[in-house]
Amino acid sequence: MNKAKRLITATIFGVAFGFVCFGLASSGPDKLHWAIAVQIITGRTLIGFAIGISTLKLGHWSIHGLVMGMIFSIPMAFSGLMAPENPEFSTASMFAWTVVLGMIYGLFIELFTSVVFKAKRSA
Repeated sequence: MNKAKRLITATIFGVAFGFVCFGLASSGPDKLHWAIAVQIITGRTLIGFAIGISTLKLGHWSIHGLVMGMIFSIPMAFSGLMAPENPEFSTASMFAWTVVLGMIYGLFIELFTSVVFKAKRSA
């Protein structure tokens, strides 16, 4: 039962942080294309799902969340390199911020899953 609770909780928080990330991304002056919105939400949902099914032994839960967030944000970060160049926000900074924020979302997903809802990883 703990495995199912962990998977469901982490995935739900992945979806929630996907919408948070979408809200942050769409706060700029330009409207986001629907495909980018779907990519953002599904990418963060994938982080939650991966955290939920992962049995990696990385020590503390925080390390696990950071690493999983980083790993699963890299593909989306590469797509950010294809964005049009903006004098206020370069493609390199888009790549870096996508990975860093993915790590933060992974940390928060793991925090809520492991600490708040007490659905710890299987030993």
